[in-house]
Amino acid sequence: MKKENINNIVDFLFEVGMLAKTPRSGFFFLGSGEQSVAEHVNRTAYIGFVLASIANDIDASKVLKMCIFHDLAEARVSDLNYVHQKYTERKEHQAIEDLAKALPFGDAIRSIIGEYEQRESKEAKLAKDADTLEFLLSLKEQVDIGNERAKTWTPPLLKRLLTDEAKELAKVIVETDSDRWWYGNKNDDWWVSRGKER
Repeated sequence: MKKENINNIVDFLFEVGMLAKTPRSGFFFLGSGEQSVAEHVNRTAYIGFVLASIANDIDASKVLKMCIFHDLAEARVSDLNYVHQKYTERKEHQAIEDLAKALPFGDAIRSIIGEYEQRESKEAKLAKDADTLEFLLSLKEQVDIGNERAKTWTPPLLKRLLTDEAKELAKVIVETDSDRWWYGNKNDDWWVSRGKER
């Protein structure tokens, strides 16, 4: 491999590290919670895997790639929430073009992001729904700790869902306590004694 290609790949690996330092700006307007773009991408990938596993005749690896790369441009352009997007020109396409030109696998990144943005394939729709469901889970976590505003953000978010698989999960998400997975039965004596004699 050419030295220039190796240098560009290393630069890319440092660049994706910026996603861990880039905050998701919607939480500022919500008034509580915080999340980096990397944290959002991480859970989105898990959700994408779940949706691809539920759906039929899906290229799961493509869904995962879309989930991983869907916010890649935000390392360069930052996270712009809906209010910011209304008043700011977003040059995500240019950011991806500039990045892709420098990498030996740039065409693959450009292609996967392009398909994701077009929302025509089932894989792209599932990946977008994974992105939306990740925000829904984050909102539900804020609702569960008392943020009433997060409740008002939920109905429009639910209307963005594209697939039946995501709509089915969303119904259960809004009805489930976000701590149920670890707390289980809150009346269980384990939470008092941890299984030890008192």
